[in-house]
Parts: sequence; C-alpha cells; structure tokens
Amino acid sequence: MQQSPGRVKKMICSFPRQSDSWVFDELYRAGKIKLELVPQGNLACRIQAAGMGLGAVFTPTGYGTLLAEGKETRHIDGKDYVLELLIKADFALIKAHQGDRWGNLVYNKSARNFGPIMAMAAATTIVQVSEVVELGALNPEHIVTPGIFVQHIVQC
Repeated sequence: MQQSPGRVKKMICSFPRQSDSWVFDELYRAGKIKLELVPQGNLACRIQAAGMGLGAVFTPTGYGTLLAEGKETRHIDGKDYVLELLIKADFALIKAHQGDRWGNLVYNKSARNFGPIMAMAAATTIVQVSEVVELGALNPEHIVTPGIFVQHIVQC
C-alpha cells in the first residue's frame, strides 16, 4: 500500500464506509486521520450555512446523543437544539451534466444533491461536465448553479 501521508487531516461525513474502504480504516485506527460523523441533513445544512455566509445553525438533530457531546445547546421556543458550525472548503470538486464557459451548471439526477451547495461553500469550485455548451444554450429554468460560484470547468 502506497500512501501520501498527511494530505487529509479530517474527514467529515455521514457514513465513512465503502465496500473497499481499507485505506481510511487503517489511517483511522492508527490515529492518523480524524473523523467527524454528521447526520446527512446536518451535513447539508452546515454546507448551506457556509454558502449563505452564516456562522452556524441550530438544529434539533443529534440533541441528547453522542453527536452533540461538547457542543453548545439551547432551548428555543419549547424545543432543544444543538449548535452546528458551518462547513466550508478551499476547493470543491463537483460533477455536472452541462455547463457553459461562464460556469452556469445543469445537473443530472443525484449530482444535484451536494454539488450546488458545495459550489457555494467553496473558495474555488472546479467542475467536471459531460458537455460544455455555447452561452445561451442552457435553459435558464434548468440552471441550478449560476456561474458566479464556479471558477473552472473541465469537460470529460
């Protein structure tokens, strides 16, 4: 096994497993990588918060569990919440179906789940598209990510 140690310090995810996930397992057991487990809805919410310029969000998910351990909690309007900090990225590597040279993007199926919010939460967004189309060729009603959030497009 050849690795480049230290390139990833921490993984934030809702489920850290794949059928062939042996590299992560070994690094985690050896204490060489940190893991933060986050319910998927909270993961999306924290990424969206970064894209919207918020500092944090309160969510009821995870209250009273190990996931809330060490985090600020509040009782608001009769309900208990956990403070979750935003998740932002230096780089987002996302995939879209089509894009134009200005970076406007149309997605296919589940690529729409996290691609648009990661584009908003990253300082630099690099997009792999199946097709680069001429300006004006994308139906404005189908554009999910406007080009203001995209810095680079690569057609593959």
